[in-house]
Amino acid sequence: MGGTISVDENIHVVIVGGGFGGIAAGKQLKSYRIPYTLIDIKDAFHHNPGALRAAVESGFAKKTFISFKETFAENFKQGKVIDIDLENQNVVLESGEIVHFSHLILATGSSGPFPGKFTEPVAMANAIQMYEDLVKKVQEAQRVVVVGGGSAGVEMAAEIKTDYPDKEVILIHSKIPLADVQLLPSVRQGVKEILLKKGVQLQLEDQLAENGALKVNEHLQVNGIENVYAIGDCADVKEPKMAYHAVLHGAVAVDNIANSLRKKPLKAYKPGSLTMLLSMGRNDGVGQLYGYHVGKLIVVLAKSRDLLVWKSWREMGQTAPC
Repeated sequence: MGGTISVDENIHVVIVGGGFGGIAAGKQLKSYRIPYTLIDIKDAFHHNPGALRAAVESGFAKKTFISFKETFAENFKQGKVIDIDLENQNVVLESGEIVHFSHLILATGSSGPFPGKFTEPVAMANAIQMYEDLVKKVQEAQRVVVVGGGSAGVEMAAEIKTDYPDKEVILIHSKIPLADVQLLPSVRQGVKEILLKKGVQLQLEDQLAENGALKVNEHLQVNGIENVYAIGDCADVKEPKMAYHAVLHGAVAVDNIANSLRKKPLKAYKPGSLTMLLSMGRNDGVGQLYGYHVGKLIVVLAKSRDLLVWKSWREMGQTAPC
């Protein structure tokens, strides 16, 4: 990573988005002692891989929110970004506040509905209550329809069917194979078999819409704008949209900002061998590790039991609630 960097008063990095990539970038900027501001519409980091379980298990949501202020102090600002003025290098918030930047890291993630995504400013307590309200709706529903059979969709269907085996759960997907296209065929087949074993009804080849992403070069710079980086789900990188990859992007983007200040060559981001563990409820799963199929035992031990919430609390330097 390198040591601290001496910078002049004009250097200030703004990170828009406090997901996995955003907090990784923030922590690395802090280690370099490069001035920065992290902006997010929420007042807490959301460990959204736990969103699916929080939607079906009462009390789990509070484990998935971690205060930004406790970790980033005065370097965190809550607000909704409504405009980015590239000419004057300003980020404009809905409140009217303007935050100037010398370098910008876009870590806004992908758009999507709740659970997992938030499109308006929300306090941690209110966000947790939204999950508890959703748990009640799931409990009261006789039938639940999950739209989209990607990694999140198959995990969501499995979470519901694990906790409520008597409910009718229908998964609608635009293609016949489930989960991510880059997974081994045997892993994708394993996902299908687990869902069918749990009693999930599959409606395949129903067409869905797709989200766009920002074009970036090998250094994760937005095409044509050398002081603006895009990381995580909002970046058009040819790999699955995963928290693990967002963290790697954040590290490369910050290293490249540091290297640009040092007048050193920039690093290239190169997707590596795909690792993906699919939690199919707390007691099952299937995945891929370094190109190999891994089964239930490894996935349950590594991820399914607590969905790695402990790791985010450790990364944020805070103690998880009991």
